[in-house]
Amino acid sequence: MTTKKNGEKSSIDQELIRELALLLAETDLTEIEVEHQDLRIRVARNVTIAPAAVHVAAPVAAAAPVAAAAAAPAPPAAPAYGAGHPGAVPSPMVGTAYRAPEPGARPFVEIGQVVREGQTLLIVEAMKTMNQIPSPRAGTVKALLIEDGQPVEYGETLAIVE
Repeated sequence: MTTKKNGEKSSIDQELIRELALLLAETDLTEIEVEHQDLRIRVARNVTIAPAAVHVAAPVAAAAPVAAAAAAPAPPAAPAYGAGHPGAVPSPMVGTAYRAPEPGARPFVEIGQVVREGQTLLIVEAMKTMNQIPSPRAGTVKALLIEDGQPVEYGETLAIVE
């Protein structure tokens, strides 16, 4: 979409938009915005990021008999959290997620903490603006799926509150 700063629609060279779209693909960016005089062009694409499965292997003693290792129960599987989870808290924007209000400060919330609806869970910085991400419901923080300072995409699950 192209708009002038005063809100009017403007016609623009379609080739420029194609070039910007190619630049997005070549650089793996999800969004690019260009301003020149009274013209502003923003080109964005949706990128779906599948959460990576993490496998944690329990250490096995070298001297343990094979029969004993085979008889040991398998460790429980880590819960799978994603966008379809009923307690998922998605990112409302592309940006950088932070768990605390400033470096070195105490995080807003911890796993296992009881939160109320509207309580700040973390912040997402977008375009040099810190945006508080509130809990959509009262409950317990079951998971925080981002690391401090991690880039996040629109719709990416940040936390689970049940």
